[in-house]
Amino acid sequence: MLLLEILHFPFMQRALLAGAMLALILSILGIFVTVRRMAFFGDGIAHASLAGIAIALLVGVSPLPIALAWAAVVALAVWWLERSTKLSSDTLIGILFTASMALGVVLMSFTRGYQPELVSFLFGSILSVRAIDLTYILIIGVIILAWLLLSFRQLTYMSLSEDQAIVSGVPVRLQTIILYVALALATVLGVKILGIILVSALLILPPAASRLLSSNFRGHIVMSIVMSELMVLLGLSISYLYDLPSGATIILTGTSIFLLVALTSRLKR
Repeated sequence: MLLLEILHFPFMQRALLAGAMLALILSILGIFVTVRRMAFFGDGIAHASLAGIAIALLVGVSPLPIALAWAAVVALAVWWLERSTKLSSDTLIGILFTASMALGVVLMSFTRGYQPELVSFLFGSILSVRAIDLTYILIIGVIILAWLLLSFRQLTYMSLSEDQAIVSGVPVRLQTIILYVALALATVLGVKILGIILVSALLILPPAASRLLSSNFRGHIVMSIVMSELMVLLGLSISYLYDLPSGATIILTGTSIFLLVALTSRLKR
């Protein structure tokens, strides 16, 4: 009954659609993030997107496409510097995200008055997702999902052993570039819903919980998707029922699921 009541409102329909799509792609991307030990990547890209948002607000255009483009540039810069300097992706994203944050703060000082779009990106606003936002999420989400389905075997080889993947003929360089850009785009879309501060949780929590439940890679992915969708659905329902902030409620729901799974798996040993 609660779900039917929620679906009665158009803004909740958009929120559920956007949340379900992002939960799907972030839960799968999160698997490769955790396996490749790139947990800081999502958080760094989310913070780096502030510069793109600030540029858009300064010139008076919609922030989302500019933030997406900026995030893609930062992701490509991380990949190039990783190859050129031999530094880890976490080190490089740390450097670039602080520089982007600093640039964003400087640019924001030139804007005047209250900026609701900035607040939306900082703290998330899944209940105020507009039709144009949903369009971006669905189109980019479908493209990323199609790539994941077509490249699943190659990504698995790369994540388990990059050297073995090269020997097997996997185009590691191309797939790594696409992975970094896909992560950047999905993260920025998630920022629109959960905010810069919380978005990385949707990338990390479901894979972390699923890893405790599954014994093989395929099961790991299936459980991650289930956990992520459950996290969004329960979080949105609870926030609607008790009039709580939706983004924070989704993350707290996911954290509760993770702790419950961790406790259960511990007791079974």
